[in-house]
Amino acid sequence: MNRKANAFILTSIIGSLAIVGACSNQGDVVEDQGATGVEETQTITHLKGESDVPLEIEKAVVLSATYIDHMLTIDEKPYAVNVEARYGGDYPAYLEDQLEGVQLVGSADEPNLEAITSLNPDVILVESRTPDDTYNLLEQIAPTIVLGNEWLDYDEDPDFWTDDLLAIAGMYDKVDLAEKKIDELSQKTEDARKIIETLEDRKLAYLRLRDDMVQIYAENGHPMNTLLYNELTFSPSQMTPVDQREDLSLETIPEIDADYIFLEGDVNRSDTVEEMKQSELWNQIPAVQKNQIYATDSYWLLKGWGAIGRGQIIDEILNDIE
Repeated sequence: MNRKANAFILTSIIGSLAIVGACSNQGDVVEDQGATGVEETQTITHLKGESDVPLEIEKAVVLSATYIDHMLTIDEKPYAVNVEARYGGDYPAYLEDQLEGVQLVGSADEPNLEAITSLNPDVILVESRTPDDTYNLLEQIAPTIVLGNEWLDYDEDPDFWTDDLLAIAGMYDKVDLAEKKIDELSQKTEDARKIIETLEDRKLAYLRLRDDMVQIYAENGHPMNTLLYNELTFSPSQMTPVDQREDLSLETIPEIDADYIFLEGDVNRSDTVEEMKQSELWNQIPAVQKNQIYATDSYWLLKGWGAIGRGQIIDEILNDIE
C-alpha cells in the first residue's frame, strides 16, 4: 500500500505572488499582504473541502486523542488538546509526560469554544465524527481540518491508521519523518511477531469490561485488532468474532478457549477487573487456569491508532508473555 498516496494532499495555491520552488514537499505558497506584513499560507484539502492555514503552524488545537499521538510522533507539540471522560478526564495517560503545559479545551463532543477562541489558534484538527454544528462553530474561530474515515472502511488493512498521521505530517512538511517513524514501528512489529510465533499455543482473546458487560473484540474492524491478529499473528479464539465486537453473556464466558487473554477494565472503575477474577465462571477459562491473563492499561483501543501507542502495546505484550 502506498501510504503517501493515501495521505491528504496539500494542494497548490495559485496567486499573483506565488513563490516559485518554495517548500517542494508542500506545493507552492502565497504571500498574503496584510496590515501586519506578509504571511505565507498553504491550502489543505480535507473531508469538508479546502482550508487555508499558515505555512508555519505554531498554535494547533487538537480535538482528537489520536491526533495528539500523531503530533508527538513528528515532534510537534499541540497548543491545546481535548479531554475525554472515558480516559479519566485529563491528558491521555500514556502521553501526559510529553504534554506538560498544553492547555485543555473541553471534550471533542463539547469543546470549550470560549477557551479555544481566546487562544487565537492557527488551525483546529477534528475527526470525521464531529457534528456539523460543532464544525461550523469551530470554523468561525479558525480553519478547521476534518480528518479520519468511517470505521467500516478499516476492514483488515494494517496501514489504515497511518493515513491521518501522514496528513498531519504533510501540514508540517514532515512526511519524511512520519515515514521514518512508521518504518521503525514496522521493524519493531516484525521483531515481536518472530517472538510470538515461537509460542507453542498463541490463541488470544481481547476482552473489555464495561459495567456488568463483557465484550470480546474482533479480528478486524479496528487498528488494535489488526495489530494483534494480522501483524503480531496471534490466533483468534473460537469466540472471537471476525469483524465486529460482541457482548458476551456470563454463561458463555467458560467457552473462551484462549491461551492468552488481555483484559481491559473501565478506567473510571478499577475494581471491575478484580471483581471478575473472583468469578467462578471466569476461572474456567484456559488462559486463567494457565495464569496467562493480563490486564491492559485501559488505553489499548486508543493506542492502536497511533505510532507511539502501538509501540507501547507491543512493549506491554512482550513484557507479559516473555
